This record gives sequence, structure tokens and C-alpha cells, in this order.
Amino acid sequence: MARKNTKEKSGNRRSAMGTRIQRPKPKIEFTIDAIDFKNTTLLRQFVTDQGRILPRKYTGLSAQFQRRLTSAIKRARQALLMK
Repeated sequence: MARKNTKEKSGNRRSAMGTRIQRPKPKIEFTIDAIDFKNTTLLRQFVTDQGRILPRKYTGLSAQFQRRLTSAIKRARQALLMK
């Protein structure tokens, strides 16, 4: 019996699956001082409906902004301002 090439098989399967739908990136201009745990309207734009924090891949923020955003969201959750 001859073995089939598994690389070809998986390659065909991937193309049949299609591509993912990309989430639109929020285009928000703000300063680093605007990131505050009391500013829930800004923070809710970076959280999904289920309450998960969006990664940098989707937000397009720098690492420093993303770290401050994450800590502000977690503080707002602790203060019961957000779920």
C-alpha cells in the first residue's frame, strides 16, 4: 500500500475552510491620561460583549497603552463599575 502525502491533504482542507472575519479595529484618539478606571465609556470600547479584554492585535494600541488599559479595566471591575 502506498502512503498518501499528509501535507497535500491538510493544505486542501485549509483552503476549503476559508478565512476568518476580521474584527474592525476601533479608531480612537486619546491620551494616556484619558485611560482611567472611572472612564467606563472609553474602557467598554476595548471589551467584548462577554467581558473579555481585546488583545493588541485588535486594538492597535502600543504595549504601554495596552498595559494601562488592562489595569484600568481590572480596577473598574474591582470597583464594580464594569462587569
